[in-house]
Amino acid sequence: MMMTGLVAVLVGYASSVAIILQALDVAGLDAAQTGGWLMMLGIGMGVTTIGLSLWYKMPVLTAWSTPGIALLVTSLSGVTINEAVGVFIFASGLMFLCGVTGIFARLMNYIPRALASAMLAGILLRFGLTAFGALNTSFVLCAAMIAAYVVMRRIFPLYAIIAALITGITVTGLSGDLHFVRAGNVFALPEFVMPSFTLTSLISVGIPFFIVSLASQNAPGIAILQANGYPPHTSVLLSCSSLAAILLAPWGGFSICIAAITAAICMAPDVHPDPARRYTAAVWAGIFYLLAGIFGGAVFMLFNAFPAVLIQILAGLALLTTLMNSLHQSLADEKGRDAAIICFLLTASGITLLGISSAFWGLLAGIVVHQIMAIRRG
Repeated sequence: MMMTGLVAVLVGYASSVAIILQALDVAGLDAAQTGGWLMMLGIGMGVTTIGLSLWYKMPVLTAWSTPGIALLVTSLSGVTINEAVGVFIFASGLMFLCGVTGIFARLMNYIPRALASAMLAGILLRFGLTAFGALNTSFVLCAAMIAAYVVMRRIFPLYAIIAALITGITVTGLSGDLHFVRAGNVFALPEFVMPSFTLTSLISVGIPFFIVSLASQNAPGIAILQANGYPPHTSVLLSCSSLAAILLAPWGGFSICIAAITAAICMAPDVHPDPARRYTAAVWAGIFYLLAGIFGGAVFMLFNAFPAVLIQILAGLALLTTLMNSLHQSLADEKGRDAAIICFLLTASGITLLGISSAFWGLLAGIVVHQIMAIRRG
């Protein structure tokens, strides 16, 4: 049980910390602030994971929204840190309303899953291109990490990202490109940031962040609970996780959602033969989340020692499966392909119109085309 919880946390951090560091760098955080935000994220996820798992006696894990964080990397440029916190509170507030009012399912009906997937794929495309583009500048490192990822995806898929990370550390260490510099403190306490709300940032970043987090993180998390025979308690789980994010956002806990992949690790049959006892693995995961949070500054210093190209490759590889699934879901329905491909390309273009990012315009264009095609078919 304990080892399963540890593996779940390692997979979560290895898959996403690289992307989080990119997002926080774009937001303009320094080393001390980054360590503090990582501390608050770990504590927030640890407390909610332990609390919900013990309360419902089932493996409920929370996590940051990896797709949402990927969106932030491409959308936070030019947004002040105060505006960013306002965006986090706004997006989590919308999710909280979806939870307490029970309109989660009804809301998703207005946004076809194919379009949500197409928007997400457009966001993630740049990460994949950057990862493989590194072959031009860092061939040995990039090739070795890709090879390790592919081999482990064939043998032990859950550990593919960890294998890529270990390979990357080994290659950069042998080449002398690892530079451990004390940047900040191991225990980096979070600082309060006064939120600022501007219409442009809320529309440009807040709404896409809300939609991506709701559709691509919370929805799969709920679906995995259902698939494993656990009652999802959708409204309560969404309300509790989003409320925690609202309360912790000014200190750096900007994203707390229902976990999917890491939760699935704690629900596997080999965790315990009795499904009713598997929640213990989730509790252990929550404990390790807390430890990772307490040492948030150390986590930052570890990843800060890596060359930027290693982080870029790791982030791209970590999102490959999500990108693949998003592309598949967006184009699976032949009737919706016109709207999906327009949404995908417009989002991937990276354009900014009226100060609003391409993710919003891609989704808006996709919805318009979807409605036009529906009228034509009618």
